[in-house]
Amino acid sequence: MPFRVGFGYDVHKLVKGRRLILGGVSIDYEYGLYGHSDADCLTHAICDALLGALNLGDIGEMFPDTDEKYKNINSMIFLEHIKDIILKRGFYISNIDSTIVMQKPKLVNYKEQMKKNIALSLGIDAERVSVKATTTETLGFEGRGLGVSVYSVASLVKI
Repeated sequence: MPFRVGFGYDVHKLVKGRRLILGGVSIDYEYGLYGHSDADCLTHAICDALLGALNLGDIGEMFPDTDEKYKNINSMIFLEHIKDIILKRGFYISNIDSTIVMQKPKLVNYKEQMKKNIALSLGIDAERVSVKATTTETLGFEGRGLGVSVYSVASLVKI
């Protein structure tokens, strides 16, 4: 098959005492994302989309939260590892499209750096990485400020 498409989804709870990191960017906010690693749910959703495109399971299988070597790790390392697997399997990343769902803070000033960080970790041009953000108009757990969810789609093309 000359191309593959994968879908990823991730969610993390917002808590006090943690940094808010999305797409490798530390965002100034009173709450951060709870998780074993840095809890970067944007990066985690992209990882799942890339893994799904190659039918390689999910991020929890590849980087289990029961393994102490992943405690507080920078999730960009996950992307770098998955990029190597993609290349070894004879594919390249065509594009990534992600949507972050959270009520606040507004992410407009951070999205460009997120795209650059993701592209750098994956060895692709930033123009092939789309990062969007939306609110839920105060509905659901995201709208109440309890957590963040991210949806991501990735397409791979056979080299």
